[in-house]
Formats: sequence, structure tokens, C-alpha cells
Amino acid sequence: MTRRKLPIGIQTFAKLREQGCYYVDKTPLLLRLVREGSFYFLSRPRRFGKSLLIDTLAELFECNRALFDGLHAESHWDWSKSYPVIRISFADGVLHSAERLQQRILDNLRQNAERLGVTFPPDLDVPGQFGELIRQARASHGQRAVVLVDEYDKPILDNITEPGIARQMRDGLRDLYSVIKGQDAHIQFAMLTGVSKFSKVSLFSGLNNLKDITVDARYSEICGYTDEDVDTVFAPELPGLDRAQIRTWYNGYNWTGTSVYNPFDLLLLFDKREFHPYWFETGTPTFLIDVLTQRGVFTPQLQAFVAQENLLGSFDVEQMTTEALLFQTGYLTVGSVWRIPGRAEFTLKYPNLEVQASLNDSLLQRLSGDPSVPGPQVSQLYRLLQARDFAGLQGLFTAFFASIPHDWYRNSPVAQFEGYYASIFYSHFAALGLDIRLEDVTNRGRIDMTVLFDGQVWLFEFKVVELVSDGRALQQIRDRAYADKYRARGEPIHLIGVEFSKARRSVVGFEVETLPSGHV
Repeated sequence: MTRRKLPIGIQTFAKLREQGCYYVDKTPLLLRLVREGSFYFLSRPRRFGKSLLIDTLAELFECNRALFDGLHAESHWDWSKSYPVIRISFADGVLHSAERLQQRILDNLRQNAERLGVTFPPDLDVPGQFGELIRQARASHGQRAVVLVDEYDKPILDNITEPGIARQMRDGLRDLYSVIKGQDAHIQFAMLTGVSKFSKVSLFSGLNNLKDITVDARYSEICGYTDEDVDTVFAPELPGLDRAQIRTWYNGYNWTGTSVYNPFDLLLLFDKREFHPYWFETGTPTFLIDVLTQRGVFTPQLQAFVAQENLLGSFDVEQMTTEALLFQTGYLTVGSVWRIPGRAEFTLKYPNLEVQASLNDSLLQRLSGDPSVPGPQVSQLYRLLQARDFAGLQGLFTAFFASIPHDWYRNSPVAQFEGYYASIFYSHFAALGLDIRLEDVTNRGRIDMTVLFDGQVWLFEFKVVELVSDGRALQQIRDRAYADKYRARGEPIHLIGVEFSKARRSVVGFEVETLPSGHV
């Protein structure tokens, strides 16, 4: 097996092919799109290969056959017809005003006109120029135009914390995109890609002919790498790496079909040969952490959010549901789908260990009011769990709450929400990427948190009390025989009752009972 060049940062199909890089052949899916429809929309998180997808489509429609040697499209595409391709991208730079947006749009239209050899009166407004560009492209080339839009929503997302500016961006883009439906007779194929799916009412007013394939099982793998891709295309890169660990760390993004890996993560792993949260560290938006903390999101809920399809698939400047925000940005993905006639309900989950650990680590920094505190705490937690040091565990969490400044408690709304203490506790374990089961169902009730680690079972029950411990947390685990669910594993089972005092802002009860392995 011969190793090839890793296409790190390459978003140009021609460059990737000409330099002999690894390439996962997505052309069967692209040909299916063309065969079965004409107008599409696709949402995927950042760094999932959307720009490469758009560029590949452009090369197909422009009939640059040599680039597709050996690929599925080589023998299945009609190379006798070349189409005029109009490409619009907002991937580069950050725009912070309506004037800058209009200038960028006009630059896009001018560049396309020059490349396609068409002209139009300079006094036309944006919709007029775009419409004229599409019509003249068809007239001069003898084939309908292909319209491809990359990062269609970036000008809005770059200003999402400034709603006034974001609305101006949305309105300016609506003027542009509304042209696409009106020019239907002159368009062979159109596709828009981005991170978020803004509601059709707010952004795509009148553009209701787009087929949304974001959660279409047939196209779940249209961006990203599957397990099969890793084992075949990237087989030369696997020696020396733990295959199961690769899957645990990076696989798991799902849009109701085949699960995929984020390409950016995988390529950097193969390059650097060490496991690291590459994707998470390239731009997790501060506003996301702000939203989660300001809304008092119960962090254990992140592991099993339930959302209706209509809420999950819409996003707007004035309305950003927590579920849609986390799903569309890639921090949660589809775990399962429950369908009844006319509606679908999605249970969301972390896609993989990278996101679970990194997101909870970031949330811990915000929940504690001091970014420097959680890191050492989380590392120490791992050591204490390995040593079965229960006194150390109690001391760790007691010291953690004691380290949070009194003024931060008083002034921070996040410290007031119900579940704050349990969120802190859970996020420490989640930041380690451990196997955690929340609201763990038994025939006698629900265990607040079960942790399976190092051949041991840890059952946690949380209670909030006024000032002092009353022992109810541990007693509930005993009375409801929660341990019975895990006795068949033959492993030691630790029953741990944790009690928090809101008045004292600390752990006031930490009782432990251990049932030895094989205990009946």
C-alpha cells in the first residue's frame, strides 16, 4: 500500500487530484443529485468538506474530464455537454456592514461575468445583475446555467451576536437568493451549502423549491469519511494507530444515515499521529458557550436532547433554539429517530469523544468562573477514580466549589439555575470522555448518573439540601436496589450519595458504600 499526500486544507478539487492526494470518491452521490433533482440545500458543520463538494460539482458541470480519471463519474457522466457555472462564495473574510456585503456580492457577480464572458448594464441593482448574469450565461453558452453557493450563511453567522447587523446581512442575502427561483427556466442545477438552516420565511422568501437534503439518509455521507473509507482509502495511514480509538475519538456524526468522521480531524491525526481535539480547537464560537450558560442548560441533558424535526431544522436571528444551535454547528448529532405519520422526533447525542470531552471542558471553565481551575481538577479526577480514592473525590469537589469566588456566585445567573451543582459534577466526568449513563432506568426508578470505568461501576444519586446532609441520597440507591441492574457484570459496584447545600455552596454529604465483585 502506497501512502499519498494528505489533502489538509485543500478545498480545490483540481489541486487535490493533480497533486495525487487521497480522495474519497463522492461522485456517485453527486450524480444521484443531478439525476433526481435540480435545486438543493445542504447544511453541514464547519470543516466538513462543503467547499470541496461545491468545487467538485463545478468541475463536473464544466466537463473537466481528466480530473475524474478512475472515479465513478468517469464512465457515468455525459461529457458532451458543458454548462456555464456561476459560483458565489462568502467563505473568505468577515463582513460587518450591509455596505461591505453588497460590495462582496457585486464582486462575486463581476468575477462570474468576466469568467463567462458576459456583460450587463452597470446601473442594475443586485437582483437585476444576478438575474441578467443567469440569463446571459445561458444565451451565450447554449446551456442552462448552474448556480453554486458556498457558505451562503456566513455573513449572518459572523454577526450573530449583533442581531441588528445580522438582520441587515439576512435581508441583503435574501435579495440575492430570491433571484434563483425567478430564473428557474434558465437554471439547470443549483445548490446552496452552509452551516445553519435559516428559516425559509426569513431568508429564502419565495425560494421554496430547494430540496433540503441535510437529514436525508441517502446523503448522510455526502461530506465526511465513513468507516469503510478509513479502512480502504486511508488503509496506508492506519499502521501504528489504534483503530478502535480512532472510531471512538472521531467517528459518529450522523444525519439519519451512515455515520461519518470529520475530515479535518482524521487528516490531522494521520499527519501528527496523536489523538487531539483538532476540530474543536479550530473555532468553537464563544457565543455558543455564552448561550448555553446564559440559558442555564443542564449539561447532563446534552447527552440526550430530544427535539422535533421542525425545531431542529430552522434557525433565525431572532430565534435560536438550543437544540438547533448545537445540532447545526456539529456539537450534537442524530442518535435516533422516532417517526409517526407527519412528524419525526430526534434524540441527539455527542458525536464522539472529542466533542464530549472538549465541550464539557469549555463549559466547566464558564461554570466555575475561572478558566484556569477545571483543567487540573479533571486530570486529578481521573487519578482518583483509578485509585478508588473516595475521600479524595469528596475533597476534590469540595475544593472546586470553594475555589469559586463569592462575587461570581452572586452575580452569575448560571449559578442560580436548578441543576447547577449536578452539571458541575457531570461535566467533570464528561470532560474525561468516560462511559456515562444518565437517568439510567431500572425497574425501581432512575439512577441519576452511572459511570462505567476501569472495571468498576459507579452509581451516583444527587440531592440538594438546605445546610447539612440527611443521608437521603445514598439511602435512595439502597432502597430502590439500583445496583441490581449491574450485578451480572461481576464487577465492584460503588454506591455514592452526593448532597449539595445551596446556602453553603458546597458538597455537604458524600457517602459511599461498595459492593464487592460477585456480591449478591
